[in-house]
Amino acid sequence: MKRTHPMQGIVWATDRVIRFRRNAIVERLLETSSLDLNDIARMDFSEADRMQLAQLIGYSVSGFGDLSYASRDVVRRADKKAAALALKEPKP
Repeated sequence: MKRTHPMQGIVWATDRVIRFRRNAIVERLLETSSLDLNDIARMDFSEADRMQLAQLIGYSVSGFGDLSYASRDVVRRADKKAAALALKEPKP
C-alpha cells in the first residue's frame, strides 16, 4: 500500500494570496538551520517529501502546479479548494 502525505490546508494568507497553510515549526526549522531551500533542492528526497515541504512552507496554490514534483492529482485537488475559497475573498 502506497502511503502519501496529507494535503496541507489552504487559506487566504496575509498577503492576500491563496496559499497552503504554513507550519510554524517547519518555518522555525528553516530559519534556524544552516540549510536553505537551495541546499534541500540538491539533496536526495522523494517527490512526495518535496511536495509536502512546499505545502508546509506556505507555497502559493497558483505556483504549486508549476513545481516539477507536484502530482497532478494534488494540484487538481488544491486548485479545486482554492477556487472555492476564492469565492469568499476577504475584504481588504
